[in-house]
Amino acid sequence: MPPRQVEFRVRYAETDQMRVVYHANYLVWCEIGRTEYIRSVFQSYAEVERQGVSLAVVEASLRFHAPARYDNLIRVTTTLREARSRTMTLDYVITNAETGEKLVTASTTLASTDPNGKLVTMPTDLRNALERSRE
Repeated sequence: MPPRQVEFRVRYAETDQMRVVYHANYLVWCEIGRTEYIRSVFQSYAEVERQGVSLAVVEASLRFHAPARYDNLIRVTTTLREARSRTMTLDYVITNAETGEKLVTASTTLASTDPNGKLVTMPTDLRNALERSRE
């Protein structure tokens, strides 16, 4: 299956004093891409949590290529790089949807945890859905 995409506009509150998107907001945008990816291949993240599992970000990296500005139309393209028994890694490309300019490339690794934060095996149906999404 191809990567999943989501689009939205930069809100004024996401910009800083220099009138560009504040760097921490890109992690929020990765979360938007991630939750929509999970929804498109499985179910909502809320349903995953109802199964007693949380997916905690244990690693994140971002590389900034160009700034986003207020009212830009943003596209987050999310791809599953790897799904293991207890972790998954996703890659993101954040672009200006109107110009195609690459703004940020990023990745996050998430670990499957129980309500107490203990590392546990990812639910089989979620992992199977993730694996099918890579085919």
